[in-house]
Amino acid sequence: MQLKPIHQQVVAIVGASSGIGRETALKFARRGAKVMVAARSEPGLKSLVEEIKRFGGDATYIIADVSDFQQVKAIADTTVEQYGRLDTWVHAAATGVIGPFEKITPEEFQRVIDVDLMGQVYGAMAALPHLKKEGRGALIHISSMEGRRSLPLQSPYSAAKHGVEGFVEALRVELQHEKLPISVTSILPAVINTPFYDKVRSKLGVKPTGIPPYYSPSVVADAILYTAEHPTRDFLVGDVARILDVLQRVSPELVDSILAVIGFAGQRTNEPKSEEGPDNLFGPSIPEFDRVKGDFDHLEIPTFLDWLDMNPALKWGTAAAVAVAAFGLTAFFSPWYPRSDV
Repeated sequence: MQLKPIHQQVVAIVGASSGIGRETALKFARRGAKVMVAARSEPGLKSLVEEIKRFGGDATYIIADVSDFQQVKAIADTTVEQYGRLDTWVHAAATGVIGPFEKITPEEFQRVIDVDLMGQVYGAMAALPHLKKEGRGALIHISSMEGRRSLPLQSPYSAAKHGVEGFVEALRVELQHEKLPISVTSILPAVINTPFYDKVRSKLGVKPTGIPPYYSPSVVADAILYTAEHPTRDFLVGDVARILDVLQRVSPELVDSILAVIGFAGQRTNEPKSEEGPDNLFGPSIPEFDRVKGDFDHLEIPTFLDWLDMNPALKWGTAAAVAVAAFGLTAFFSPWYPRSDV
């Protein structure tokens, strides 16, 4: 499957007013793509488009709530009206409620599902007809490692992300069966330093935090741009994501035990925030948080294995070299290894 180079693409980015979506839009535009950005926050979208135009990029915005299919459809349709086609759809919109399950109302739980799961479903429904018409393209869904391993205090978000994983797996195989050259990618980040934790609803009495360490939003954006050119099934972002994935496969019970120890205090800051505090659960984003980064720069660490995943030849060459070295050491210490008498 051959996807267009970035500078030839028209890209729609949903959830672009802040965080991963905003950083991704900036990087696509700097690489020469034409960009349609969408979110609920008009101030955030306006400032983003102005920033892109200042460095000579081409961007337009549309206000949309992803829980409404007609508004999501308007994103795709407006992209095609503005730029003539759609090549890549990036869906990054998300919200959340962090707190014990028993404190979360049915309406709050449903809202997270409507935005974080159904919004992604609506995005694919809206984008697919245009990608099919173009004859190729990419659907890039921003999931989470919580789609593979749920966290305590995040039951709605974890449930939605598990749903995203099930949805994209089914869709991917259907498109393969139809022999359509449309790539379907799930991006699964570890904890990312975005304003997400400033904007979600808290049932903890304090501002929530992800369980450290954090990674920069730029590493997720780099993965998204890579998969927009290179068809990729799944892309785990952050070395901790890969460690968690292995642990979950080996022993979910072990991960249960670890999270029982660190998963509660590890998601609390010392900053008070009441349940009535400002959030983006039902309303638009809070303008002061229409930025790429959150408040946890001091907890960010670099990632190393993402680069290997974006350089598969080197990755598999390294793996082969390690395997050969391991085999050689095993053979050398074997009692049957031929040795000269001394």
